[in-house]
Amino acid sequence: MDVLAVREAFPILHQEVNGHPLVYLDSSATSQTPQSVIDKIDDYYKRYNSNVHRGVHTLGAFATDEYEGAREKVRSFINASNTKEIVFNRGTTTGINTVAQSYGVDNVAPGDEIVITEMEHHSNLIPWQQLAKRKNATLKYIPMQEDGTLSLSDVRDTISERTKIVAVSHVSNVLGTINPIKEIAAAAHEKNAVIVVDGAQSAPHIKIDVQDLDCDFYAFSAHKMCGPTGIGVLYGKKDLLDNMEPVEFGGEMIDFVSLYDSTWKELPWKFEGGTPIIAGAIGLGAAIDYLESVGMEEIEKHEEELISYALKKMDDMDGVTVYGPRERAGLVTFNVDGVHPHDLATVLDTEGIAVRAGHHCAQPLMKWLGVNATARASFYLYNTTDEIDRFVEGLQKTKEYFGDVI
Repeated sequence: MDVLAVREAFPILHQEVNGHPLVYLDSSATSQTPQSVIDKIDDYYKRYNSNVHRGVHTLGAFATDEYEGAREKVRSFINASNTKEIVFNRGTTTGINTVAQSYGVDNVAPGDEIVITEMEHHSNLIPWQQLAKRKNATLKYIPMQEDGTLSLSDVRDTISERTKIVAVSHVSNVLGTINPIKEIAAAAHEKNAVIVVDGAQSAPHIKIDVQDLDCDFYAFSAHKMCGPTGIGVLYGKKDLLDNMEPVEFGGEMIDFVSLYDSTWKELPWKFEGGTPIIAGAIGLGAAIDYLESVGMEEIEKHEEELISYALKKMDDMDGVTVYGPRERAGLVTFNVDGVHPHDLATVLDTEGIAVRAGHHCAQPLMKWLGVNATARASFYLYNTTDEIDRFVEGLQKTKEYFGDVI
């Protein structure tokens, strides 16, 4: 992959921040957007801004074709079997909440179990906490190994005959752990449970095949995969979605309405109440076009090289603690002795280097790690080893600065 050619596609990268060329290492929070995606969204608003499905006029028909065309691009991107299994929504959080509030409410009873892990982002933890409270169910956690991975024997020991839902991240947004979803799905299905996968950190970085993984639900967001904010996808197996009730009601999702009753449209539209996120979906479709033009296998290979390079560089630094397994996705979460992560991120920002600092919406994981907060540098297809060198130099300057202060 020609990373310099890739960088040319991202206008935001060609600027200085605080007098230094920007080094953007926060793609796990939000990735940057290529010009082709910006142009596609701009074209929608300039040329065929209109509502979808309802109108018969030319602009409405064109917008509908583009919107539904984006759905087909998503279907192909994750290898779903049918576009009816692709539900557009506001993002990963909305997708997981939809499953909890629809499938969960109807299928979890008092005494049943919901199985998750301590590495989950809050969006894949709080919905299950609330469901367990609402249904008087038990929330169980798969134990984590010392390096932040999961043992399949622990997975099988935790899932029982009472388990109805297993919810797990494909890739941890803190540890970079890549969980064995296919094997976890098999363990869940052996006990007649469904598996819900938080794909926010995996869909942008590795080739996803939901049929091969055999996951029942898979949620992800466009803004982490070169697309716009405010749009995401919930994939669900058709037979499950068919039997689920919608959680938002109003226009677009109805078939027939009388004074005292209503019926719903077929999939996927029964879960897309109100005017949909039209420009966002079209932008997501353009982002998929861009990622596939680069090649997901090439992106994955590039990130493997970046994380390997970064870990070797950080191994040579005294006073730096890196969390998570050696085999990981393209992010590194760490602390520097004597420096609060927020102070670290502030100093790096003065050097034009953008990293994340805080609990990363994973407070239970912070407690498991024995820290209040961490810093995180996350890489994507447009990052280079030269940028990692600048990041490491920034860490060294930060250490020296706070060493002098102390």
